[in-house]
Amino acid sequence: MKFLESTIPLRVSECDVNSRWRLGAMLLEMQEAAGDHSSGIGCGRETLVKQGLCWVVVRMEIQIFRYPTFNERVTIRTYHRPTRHRFFPRFFEIRDEAGELVAQASSLWLLMDLETRQSVAADRLPVPLPDNSDMPEPLPLPKGVDQLEAPEVILPYTAQYTDLDANGHVNNTKYIDWLCNALGVETLSAHPIQRLTIHFDSEIRPDQPVQLRLKRDGLRYQMTGLHEGKAAFDIGGQLMDILPN
Repeated sequence: MKFLESTIPLRVSECDVNSRWRLGAMLLEMQEAAGDHSSGIGCGRETLVKQGLCWVVVRMEIQIFRYPTFNERVTIRTYHRPTRHRFFPRFFEIRDEAGELVAQASSLWLLMDLETRQSVAADRLPVPLPDNSDMPEPLPLPKGVDQLEAPEVILPYTAQYTDLDANGHVNNTKYIDWLCNALGVETLSAHPIQRLTIHFDSEIRPDQPVQLRLKRDGLRYQMTGLHEGKAAFDIGGQLMDILPN
């Protein structure tokens, strides 16, 4: 099972005020596809949790060419590439019903010990991963987040019940929701996110206070989340100048 493909309809609950697929919902579907593929090759969540392990994403880069809208059907394709040290690369492609590429993403994952909250090596997996060295890399692996020199808006926030997932920390897709809320309806209606890079530096656990720091420089943006003065995550990228047809 070198890759997984799944086709889904876009439900109204997954779309924003402009009927476009919400970026947080898009990431959630990517995460579910990654989980389904991992289960198919014998190292999904149910299997890993029995061994005190789980997958966590630590870096991700997304490029969006067009936002599908309510009632469209999209196909998500995902696959892993060979492990690099303790990092597990994974790629995603999303296509519309005409087969046109609407988004693609690269990501780096770690295998985490649920008790120590530390990463572990691939030899802790219950089965070896299939050899996917022949699979393509449609875009580079995530690099650094561009640091902007611009005025910042500081927004205090506390991690709440609906932000948390089964791993006991804020789900990675929630950081994208926080970013979109900070950018606001007016901005995203005219200039949806075109490119996004996110680094997950440390966990945010239940009821932990976070200081969100948003910067804008034209179509470029950056938002850092700080907990007790240390970066928990950093997001940066670019907004669309002109909406695609």
